[in-house]
Amino acid sequence: MYSESALLALGWAAIATAHAGHGQTQKADSVFSGITTFGRLPYQPCLENPDAIYDIAFIGLSGGYNVPLQTNPFNSWATVLDCGDIPVTSYDNTWALQQIEDGHFKILSRAPATDADKRGPAIKGKTLPRVITLGGDHTITLPLLRSINRAYGPVSVIHFDSHLDTWKPKVFGGSPSQVAAINHGTYFYHAAMEGLLANDSNIHAGIRTTLSGPSDYDNDGYCGFEIVEAREIDTIGTGGIIKRILDRVGTKRPVYLSIDIDTLDPAFAPATGTPETGGWSTRELRTILRGLEKLNLIAADIVEVAPAYDTNAEHTTMAAADVLYEVMSIMVKKGPLSKMVEGDGGDDDL
Repeated sequence: MYSESALLALGWAAIATAHAGHGQTQKADSVFSGITTFGRLPYQPCLENPDAIYDIAFIGLSGGYNVPLQTNPFNSWATVLDCGDIPVTSYDNTWALQQIEDGHFKILSRAPATDADKRGPAIKGKTLPRVITLGGDHTITLPLLRSINRAYGPVSVIHFDSHLDTWKPKVFGGSPSQVAAINHGTYFYHAAMEGLLANDSNIHAGIRTTLSGPSDYDNDGYCGFEIVEAREIDTIGTGGIIKRILDRVGTKRPVYLSIDIDTLDPAFAPATGTPETGGWSTRELRTILRGLEKLNLIAADIVEVAPAYDTNAEHTTMAAADVLYEVMSIMVKKGPLSKMVEGDGGDDDL
């Protein structure tokens, strides 16, 4: 157990909402900030504070322990904060992408609560906090990777999705302008062209989309990705998929994890923009994620959740929350990012 706490920050990219008045010193409390409480009531650990007074008390029972990973992300060395939304305009996509990159980098570049003075895997030898971003359209991964690149240089990417998202702009969307050329189907193409991805250590998992033709796969390989088709789970199982990912990425590199909720079959996650049948179950995806515990995850995003289109039982949002829980558990179990360079020979292995 670590003696201090490290910062694991969750950022929200609110793509559809423009915020005003950000130059003001006093701001309203975000509806996403702080501990989620019943009716947004004040939180007080009453059993630990005998002086707390109340007329009506709500109580709950703890249950954050991850049995397969044998860790509790909510009761560990890591301090987990909800950092609120990144303010994003809904009127200018180019500026919105810049806002996301700058907002993410400001959070990413702060010193963590644990091991801030120790050597880490970032370019300047620093130990940085991990940031998990909750989107949002999958386009946000491009500015997030630009931010990551400023701190780490090119990184390996594990991409869970039903679609490639490496299409050339002229193939996906027609590319009538430079603004339209960057969208939720082309962002990894741009990331590859900008040198944000580590060479030949990136992988898709869960792919089952139709294509414009075989050349789409050729272009995907040119962008530096290997592909695990969703249907391969029927032949190699979750264990085989985990092995494919680990063999491709390795356990020494800094890794960025991007998860589109449409990786899941619409039976488990119907509330998304481009659902594809024939996907994995929630159990299968969670099992695969747990198998990645040896990786050095430096940051992640979970995107394409559309709560307005969810079922009354909130299947999609519940699945997304469970996926987030698994990602947090992996990061917590791995320990602070300073451990990446402790006794491993340093940058030669990165």
